[in-house]
Amino acid sequence: MLPFKLIYHPGYDLHLGTHVFPSQKFRLIAEKLLADHTAASDDFLTPVPASDEDILRVHTQDWVYKLQSGNLTRSEEMKLEVPYSPELVHAFWLAAGGSIAAAQSALRDGFASNIGGGFHHAYPGHGEGFCAIHDVAVAIRRLQHDGAIHKAIIIDTDVHHGNGTAAIFSGDPSVFTLSIHQLNNYPAHKPPSSLDLNMDDQTNDDQYLNALLPAVRRSLESFQPDVLFYIGGADPYHDDQLGGLALSMEGLAERDKGVFEEARKRNIPVVTTLAGGYARRLQDTVQIHVNTILAARGVAQKFPQARPAGH
Repeated sequence: MLPFKLIYHPGYDLHLGTHVFPSQKFRLIAEKLLADHTAASDDFLTPVPASDEDILRVHTQDWVYKLQSGNLTRSEEMKLEVPYSPELVHAFWLAAGGSIAAAQSALRDGFASNIGGGFHHAYPGHGEGFCAIHDVAVAIRRLQHDGAIHKAIIIDTDVHHGNGTAAIFSGDPSVFTLSIHQLNNYPAHKPPSSLDLNMDDQTNDDQYLNALLPAVRRSLESFQPDVLFYIGGADPYHDDQLGGLALSMEGLAERDKGVFEEARKRNIPVVTTLAGGYARRLQDTVQIHVNTILAARGVAQKFPQARPAGH
């Protein structure tokens, strides 16, 4: 039913209860895609957890050991902002495996969506802001290790700056990082991305799109990546509890479509991951993420002639 694969595992749900991070959204997105007949069960691939070897291409041995043994200090757990459990660790390894599987699928089909992932606050040696393992970085390093790609671009549209992404790829000419985010928001320390688009509070649809889409166009033209990883935050939405931008649901859908069209026109495969979303109504967050997949479908159908480079 879809011209690309969706990567999902029930283990993505961290079962955090009343936590502000609604980790049940992963399951609800998958269920809605099926219920709306956007996707069929055949469109889904079930990931396996990333191997420790894959994780260690990005993260330190010490951090991996702490996560696997439950040996976090109180301060490390506070920085993570989600309660530690073995299930939590398994979910992060699964999300990284999901982003690897999505990346491999996108190289084959032109698009793929991990219904999870986008954990862009994770650093090599610690976690922050609900993020313990940087699944996108793990997937990029795996593709590079396999010789499947040389250069990758990350377009991060979460309302919060991608600080872990910027730190991991600082000084690496093979990965271009673009973050569009609310300047006056978490995290306090924002290491420089390759390109940072700092948005003022209450930025609206037009202001946001007029900043993002020309920057994406220029970045793709000059950097010419082999693959685009899209971190699709639902949290620039005007009714988000942890955001202060003023985008509408329609504006967010235009954002997704605009980025995907720029990539597809240039034959660049696109991997989507989810990132944050904390709308007061959970169904709004779910719908915004579903709309990202609908935008990918629309662009894939609009440019059917496009095939991944080298295929």
